[in-house]
Amino acid sequence: MRSGKILFIALLAVASFAALSFKEKTAPPSKAEQLIADWERAKAYTLDYLNAANDDVISFKPTAEMRTFGQQMLHMADDNFGFAALASGKTSPSNFGELEKRSAEFKTKAALTKAVMDSYDFTISVLKDMKDDQLNEVIKVFRWQASREATFQKSFEHQTHHRGQTTVYLRLKGIKPPEERLF
Repeated sequence: MRSGKILFIALLAVASFAALSFKEKTAPPSKAEQLIADWERAKAYTLDYLNAANDDVISFKPTAEMRTFGQQMLHMADDNFGFAALASGKTSPSNFGELEKRSAEFKTKAALTKAVMDSYDFTISVLKDMKDDQLNEVIKVFRWQASREATFQKSFEHQTHHRGQTTVYLRLKGIKPPEERLF
């Protein structure tokens, strides 16, 4: 009978541990964790676009008034660096707007890809240092007041907008854009 009680207690302990483990795994992600996951997905999606392009696409400008594909990507990278620095209070490795102004340096797919991926890496790294209570803090964003989280979200919206614009560039060059990455 004693071994039956020990077995019962052992099974109860295992079941309790399993229930706790299940609870931990199903808990919703923190704000910071969700932002990091979204930015990692956006980075992979942007890399898909860069991989789909070739050197001809990178320098392609559909009309005189438009940016080249490469300039679109550099503009997006400038914003990633700038807004991540603003939202986190960290120093950006690139001055705001600098990359697009130096677009002549990023004519190859390899150089462009590195600059753009560096901007995502910076954004993700500063997010990894942030806690949810910091994301709730209100900061001055140009002439507005916004939470740090809202500032990261505005930057996310901006990069989505400019990456989306490059879909047309690829289509005009006969290249099928990458499949969407929602999750």
